Amino acid sequence: MISVRMLKPYYIKADDDYVRIILAYQYFSVLINDSVYQFIPIEGKEIRINRRTRKVENIGTRFAFQKGKDIVYMTMTELISLPDFMTQLHNIAKAYYDGMEEVSFQTENTHQIMEELEKLNIKRLIDQALDEHDEETFRELVKLL
Repeated sequence: MISVRMLKPYYIKADDDYVRIILAYQYFSVLINDSVYQFIPIEGKEIRINRRTRKVENIGTRFAFQKGKDIVYMTMTELISLPDFMTQLHNIAKAYYDGMEEVSFQTENTHQIMEELEKLNIKRLIDQALDEHDEETFRELVKLL
């Protein structure tokens, strides 16, 4: 079980497009199997959030966490899958967001899942049209992708 124990920015840089949350020692720690691992800035050192969309942009970044001699690496993708991480991150960055209407993480995630399910359904219908040799339906469905 992984959870965020503490997430505090060392400092925050904001420009027209992004909010950059810079991390440092003792400001970020995670709890992995009841053991506290401290962030160490040997790879990723910042979280970059798009001010307009409020999405984390640098999802491929790897972060290192250390407990004694043991070092654990986690990608941003793994971290954003943790609800407590996203909650703390949103609370840190919300003062820097543009004046746009607030959209919750759950709503965005639900929208993405629905779009993916719709695409999968269209692909299944295309397969069905191919099986039935229905060229007209096939062509209509391909246009939807």
